[in-house]
Amino acid sequence: MSWQTYVDDHLMCDIEGHNLTAAAIIGHDGSVWAQSESFPQFKSEEITAILNDFEEPGSLAPTGLFLGGTKYMVIQGEAGAVIRGKKGSGGVCVKKTSLAMIIGVYDEPLTPGQCNIIVERLGDYLIEQGL
Repeated sequence: MSWQTYVDDHLMCDIEGHNLTAAAIIGHDGSVWAQSESFPQFKSEEITAILNDFEEPGSLAPTGLFLGGTKYMVIQGEAGAVIRGKKGSGGVCVKKTSLAMIIGVYDEPLTPGQCNIIVERLGDYLIEQGL
């Protein structure tokens, strides 16, 4: 299965009539493996900051998580595994795997919990596959 299929069929899937606003799979080196058309144009330093927070949990809390120039307030996650951010009625969930990061961006009516399930389930599956 191609990486784009994971984004199209598993991340941008329909959940009770709703879906993520944008999604991507990005390698630890900052390379885009696959992304939705709507995924924001990000800066390499934004990806570096996210990866640093996985190594040093809490490092994004004072500044916020930036993605495509949008600032998200960092909320509870799982140290070294998941980072969650909130902005208004939407937010972001980032799950780290062995080789990549799964990123999902959502807005209402999709709930934070639904976004987390979509992103983290795919991340867990990829971890089980050694990816």
